[in-house]
Amino acid sequence: MGSLRLSRVPAVDTALKLSAVAAAMFAFVFVVMVPLYNVLCDALGINGKTVNQAYTSVPALIDESREITVQFVAVNNDGMPWGFAPDTRVMRVHPGAANGVVFKALNPTDNSMVAQAIPSVSPSRAAAYFHKTECFCFEEQVLAGQSAADMPLQFIVDQDLPRDIHTITLSYTLFDVTDTATDRLASR
Repeated sequence: MGSLRLSRVPAVDTALKLSAVAAAMFAFVFVVMVPLYNVLCDALGINGKTVNQAYTSVPALIDESREITVQFVAVNNDGMPWGFAPDTRVMRVHPGAANGVVFKALNPTDNSMVAQAIPSVSPSRAAAYFHKTECFCFEEQVLAGQSAADMPLQFIVDQDLPRDIHTITLSYTLFDVTDTATDRLASR
């Protein structure tokens, strides 16, 4: 009687190879491309990313010969139940002048929560000229259940803003980071 020999099916080999390629591509995108993208955005000043620390340079003279329209947008990430909005949606400012606006936050839940606001500026090339001297986005915000807070933003639009930019939009997306900040909640 002949011996029975087991052999691999070519379709299984192909499926294993394709799965390995897909896993390698996934790892490449998230391990290599995301950090590379962030480095390039920082280096080139694209994608509207702003510096996440206070601007400390003393402004020069105020350029009263022109006005820039600054628009403020507040958006909640999926699953974030807070009320979140600027008290002023549009402001006309002179380059070089210090300006301020307040964002209002309301935690309608019964539990304390921690939020983090991530800013973005458009057009993206204006991000290098939009300087925050004080911002709630520099640190996580903790709000007790059923409470509200005023979150100030102080900023300066640089005098070197290119003359063809007349409107800047500052957008904040508010994220719920309570799960990663439980130690701060326990200390309150």
